[in-house]
Amino acid sequence: MNHVQKLSDTELELMEEIWSCTPPVTSTELLNVFMQKGREWKAQTISTFLSRLVDKGALTFTRNGRTNQYAPRLSREEYKLLETQQVLDGLYQGSVKNMISAMYDGNKLSDQDMVELKKWLSEK
Repeated sequence: MNHVQKLSDTELELMEEIWSCTPPVTSTELLNVFMQKGREWKAQTISTFLSRLVDKGALTFTRNGRTNQYAPRLSREEYKLLETQQVLDGLYQGSVKNMISAMYDGNKLSDQDMVELKKWLSEK
């Protein structure tokens, strides 16, 4: 799995669309996707975000004539795992137990969550 720097909310929003498309994708295609969703970005704005995503290791690009084509370097699931591992390592000393304990003590786990977790763990 590739090393990828943490993505901003907007970068993650852009990556979600890229993951939903069949790669490679162009900035023009992405502009059209976002326009259909009511978010009208300028071409320079999306190009800037795509360049940042390349720099952060989330995307690769190839030049096809005058057009850059972008493809993800990792899947949505791989990125989620990287982010989860960073939170786990950074805040909970790599301990899943510490993380679950903090969520339980902070009343973030419902009784239903606990039942589902116990069931899931017993099946592993």
